[in-house]
Order: sequence, then C-alpha cells, then structure tokens
Amino acid sequence: MSATAVAGARVSRQRSELRSALRYDPVLLGAVLLLLMFGVVMVYSASAVYAGARLGDGLWFFKRQALGAGIGLAALLVAMRIGYRRLEAFAVPLVFVSLGLLLLVRFPGLGHAAGGAQRWMKLGPLTFQPSEIAKLSLILWLARSLARKQDRIRVFSIGLLPHLVMLGLFTVLLLLEPDFGTTVVLAVLTFALLFVAGARATYLLGIVGALAPIAAFLIWRSPYRLQRILTFLDPWKDPQGHGYQTVESLLGFGAGGSLGVGLGESHQKLFFLPAAHTDFILSIIGEEVGFVGVAIVLALFTVIAWRGFKAAWAASDAFGCYLALGITLLLSLEAVVNAGMALALLPTKGMALPFLSYGMSSVITSCLAAGILLSISGGPGGFLHRAIGAQR
Repeated sequence: MSATAVAGARVSRQRSELRSALRYDPVLLGAVLLLLMFGVVMVYSASAVYAGARLGDGLWFFKRQALGAGIGLAALLVAMRIGYRRLEAFAVPLVFVSLGLLLLVRFPGLGHAAGGAQRWMKLGPLTFQPSEIAKLSLILWLARSLARKQDRIRVFSIGLLPHLVMLGLFTVLLLLEPDFGTTVVLAVLTFALLFVAGARATYLLGIVGALAPIAAFLIWRSPYRLQRILTFLDPWKDPQGHGYQTVESLLGFGAGGSLGVGLGESHQKLFFLPAAHTDFILSIIGEEVGFVGVAIVLALFTVIAWRGFKAAWAASDAFGCYLALGITLLLSLEAVVNAGMALALLPTKGMALPFLSYGMSSVITSCLAAGILLSISGGPGGFLHRAIGAQR
C-alpha cells in the first residue's frame, strides 16, 4: 500500500472517530463535567473545618465526594457507551427493586435515620439513599410505559390509571420516611410526562384538583411541615430558632457580594450555617465566589435544561424522548428547589443540588442520569416533531 493510501486511511479513521465522539452533545457534557469538578472543590471548602473538628479528618467528606464523583463519572461513561435503548429492558425490574429498597429502609437494622427521617441504608462503611435510585427508575418505567401506550394514552384505564397507581406506591413509601419533597418532585414529573404524552388535560386537572386538598391536609397535620411554611413566610420573625438556617443562608449570600470573599474564606461554614456542604452548599458558593459564581452555576444548570430539552426533541423514538424529558425535568427541578430554598424563595427542604451537594448516592445518580441523557443527545431527531405534527 502506498504512503498516500496509508495517510488517506488514517485521516478517514480520525474523521470517523471524531464523528463518533460528536454523537454526544459536547455542550451538555461540558456543563456536567464543570459542575461535577466544581462540586468536589466546594464540598472540600465547605466541609474541611467541620470534618476536622468533628471527625478528626479535614478530608473526610472530600475523599468520599471525590470517590463518588469518580464512580459517577464512570457510570456516566458506561451509560453513554451502552446507550439508552438497552436500558428499556431493565425498566420494570428496576422499578420493583426501587420499591423493595424503599420498603426495606423501614426495617430496623437496615434503615438508617438522621435528621428525623429514615431515608438511608448502610452497606458496610457506605450509606446511600434508595430515593435517589427511585427517581431514575420511575422515569425509566414511565418512559417505557408511555412509549408503548401512545395510541391509547387518552383512555383513562390504560393511559392514566397504571401510572397513577405506580406513583401512588412510591408516594406511600416516600411519605413513610418521611420525604415530602421527593414525593412532590416525582408527582410533578409524572404529570408533566403524562401531559406531554397526550393524556387528557381534563383528567389531569381533575386529579390535581383532587390531590391538592390532600397535600394541604398533610402539611396542616404535620407540625414541622407547617412550621417550614410559616418560617418561609417570615424567617426573620425567629432568626435564632426556626428561621436560623434561612437567615444564615441569606447572610452568606450577602457577605459574598459580587465577587465573594475568596475561595476557602467563608465564615458561615465555621459552624454558623448547618448543612453547609449538603443542602446549603449554594450559600457557601455565594459567599466565597459571590454573585458571579452563583450566576455561573445557575447558568450551567440552564445549559443542562436547554440541551436536555434539545435532546428530547432530537430523540428518534418515543422512549428516548420521554426519558430525556424526565431526566431533564428531574435535574432542573432539583436545582430550582435547592436554589430556591437557599435563597429563601421556597420553604426549606432537604434536597441536594445535583453534582454539587455532598452525598455519594446523589452525585452518582445525577451522573448516571446525565450519561443516559447524553446517550440520547446524539439522535437524528424526528419523534417529537412528528408527534406534534400528527396532533395538528
């Protein structure tokens, strides 16, 4: 073979590899990786003093978060490699495994309680939240079910009832933990996917109208939930009591100003702001890197939402479309709820900020979800466009 032919074959192979690499949305991948790396840095910054004083190792949380990020990155790459279509076969087993884990977490010796809720399970030295797996498994099952019932989605007994029953099973088990916030997120996801799939709006509105008084009753009958609503309305009424966490979070944002006090220089993490490295990590970001840093973080989540919806539009089949929509809504809702809580725009709720908050189960699940979304992002497009055209 001549040198020219060898060179031509090499160039052709390189172009093929480049096209293969670009099957995945590079903008989406870049946003996820930036958040993941920044999360490891900020968990260390927010937790080092606390870990050193309480656990005798300033790197305790950092090492676990770095391990979680590494496993999460591997899960992301595996999900990209195997593709979302192969996951369809696991949708039903996974949803029942998730329900089983949510049930097992109630058993003494298996479940682990913290902060007044029993939401964790221990595997040796590791602790994980079954609810994190439940979110993704429910989305997978909904995407599979809705894709298979496209032509019967407007029939109540086929298009709505089975999905509401499954949501009800998850709701009961999550409320027993209790985890009201995750229940609301899963309910919003389910109804959003049902609406996009073409379920009758009158059915959906009727069900929402029937569920609203039940949700209000659950809040009214739960002293701590009711107190969270009252504190949200006026956190400064009791700044040293019920409003303490919200007030300290706002003080962190205020101290940071435009550019922040400097990375690692936060004062709120010095035992003033509880859950500084978990639920309220955005407050530490606001204090250390200021408004600019918070704006960049929120912009990256906006990019994930934009490219996620673009991936749903680009999906070539119904399963990929609904799966991309569900994952994008999940990551977006969690980011909105966490940011709203930290900025006192929503009542306080123990919900992690995807990719950033400390928690191995959270960061691994977020990365796995992003990997699935990336595997859909390279689709040739057509399903959603055809579906909208058919409705017209």
